[in-house]
Amino acid sequence: MHRFFLISPLILQTAIWPMVRPLFRFFLRLEIRGLTHLTLFSKTIHVSTIANRAYTYDRRYVPTSGVIFAVNHSSELDAILLPASLPFLSPLMPMFYTSRGRGFYKTSGWRQRLYGGFIFKLWGSHLVQSGTRDYERSLNTHLELLRGGKSVCIFPEGRKTRDGTVGGEAHGGVAHLSYRTGAPVVPVRIKGVFRLTLAEFFLRRRTVEVIFGEPLSSAELFLKGAVPSHDEVKSAAARILQAIARL
Repeated sequence: MHRFFLISPLILQTAIWPMVRPLFRFFLRLEIRGLTHLTLFSKTIHVSTIANRAYTYDRRYVPTSGVIFAVNHSSELDAILLPASLPFLSPLMPMFYTSRGRGFYKTSGWRQRLYGGFIFKLWGSHLVQSGTRDYERSLNTHLELLRGGKSVCIFPEGRKTRDGTVGGEAHGGVAHLSYRTGAPVVPVRIKGVFRLTLAEFFLRRRTVEVIFGEPLSSAELFLKGAVPSHDEVKSAAARILQAIARL
C-alpha cells in the first residue's frame, strides 16, 4: 500500500474529531461505554508493566499486531461514529475499514461518486473481494495493515441491516483476520442510528450509544495449533456476531 493512504486516514480522522465529537454529543446525545476494555491496547503499554496479579488474565489481549473492531452496521454514520468515540489522539487511531467495489453500492447521485472510490481510500477504507471463499486473497490489504499494528474495522454482517437488528449470517473474514494475525477482536455495538433522519438529528430526537465489549483473543476463537476449516472460520465469526448482539 502506498504510504499516502496510511497517513491520510490519520490526518482526516484526527482533523474532524474536534468537530464531530461535540456534534454527536449534542445532537445525538452520544453515550460511549466500555472504553476500559481498550486500556491494554495502548501502544505505550508493555507486558512487563502489567501488574503480576492481572498478568495471567490480561496478557491474552496485549496484541503483537493491530486490533480488529467488529461492528454492527446500521447506518452510514457508523464509520464516523467509531473513531469519534475513541479518545482524541488515541493510539488506536487511525481506523481502517473494509469496503466493497462501487458496483455493490446500488445508488445514484453523490453516493455513486463517493462510495468505493478514492474518497473511501483517503478515509482508510480498502476493497475486499467478496464471494471468493479465499479470505487470504480477499483481505490481503487488511492483513498487511494488522501486521503493521493498525486498527481495522470490519462489519461481520457484510452490509447494512435491513431491519435494525443484529443477526443473520456472519461473514468469515473477521475471524480469518484474527486467526492469521493473532489480533484480538473487540465487539462493538452501535445503537440508535438505524434510519436516522436529518430532522431527528437536528431536533435531538435520538440517543445513540457506542458500546465496546470485552475483547476476544484469537486463542479463544480457534483451537491452538489447528488449521481451521472454512466452516470453523464461519463458526468463529458467528460467535463474534453473537458477542456484538449481546452488548
